[in-house]
Amino acid sequence: MTLRSLYNEARRRLTAAGIDSPAFDAACLIELVFGVNRGDLLVRGQEEADAAGEEQFEALLRRREAREPLQYLLGAWEFMDMSLKTGPGVLCPREETELLCQTVAGYLKDTPCRGLDLCAGTGAVALGIARLCPKAEIQAVELSDQAAGYLRQNVETFGERRVQVIMGDVLSPEFAARFADGSLDFIASNPPYIASGELPGLQEEVQKEPALALDGGEDGLVFYRAIAKLWAPKLRPGGVLAVEIGEEQAEAVSALFAEAGISCRTEQDFNGLDRVVHGCRTGTGYVADRLK
Repeated sequence: MTLRSLYNEARRRLTAAGIDSPAFDAACLIELVFGVNRGDLLVRGQEEADAAGEEQFEALLRRREAREPLQYLLGAWEFMDMSLKTGPGVLCPREETELLCQTVAGYLKDTPCRGLDLCAGTGAVALGIARLCPKAEIQAVELSDQAAGYLRQNVETFGERRVQVIMGDVLSPEFAARFADGSLDFIASNPPYIASGELPGLQEEVQKEPALALDGGEDGLVFYRAIAKLWAPKLRPGGVLAVEIGEEQAEAVSALFAEAGISCRTEQDFNGLDRVVHGCRTGTGYVADRLK
């Protein structure tokens, strides 16, 4: 078959499978297997696909028809100016998470500082902050061995030796005790925040991402409670706390953080949805003094 025929057939089948962006996905798979992007397909569409390529393309197409995330099939996904390794066992990087990195960077700018990315996954948050804050040193905390494989690859590629991978459970008081109170300038996190009962109703692709990275407990707030109780005290006075949230969680998360001495604001994403809760630990200190 020609490349054009393969593309058209893939687009038809993905449409029938209920994929939201069948043309885009088909073009991505063509480029992955044959090295021909969507623009070049107009010129090279009549080229014959080799048998091995056709077989590989068909296998990928069947996986996408089964609603496996496109990010997993491609093996990498763009986040800011980085192509982050991703695949089964780790949460896919999402564009709205860039707002979390930008929010933290708005506080830190070019100030020398050290902090944590809790529930790091691919490392998108830690690496995004490192990209925007050239003097930040970040420890990326992850529990899953499978996710940590992608995290380490991405840190090796983009971490510039300023991002360090640490294995640990964010919900564990014993793990949190390894960090001294008042020792950090910032904490950022995109934690699991979907209520357990809502998981079966998620988009099919999202259901194929790891539940460990999605399940926020009965009300979706388990990790925010842990961050407020175990991790907020690790901040210096004036230190920055910023988290990604679900679209209806701003009020509840802000209340939890206020009890922990964090005065909070909420930022909306490009869809106008509440997406980031952030603020400083009450008092003056290393970060706050430099923001005056």
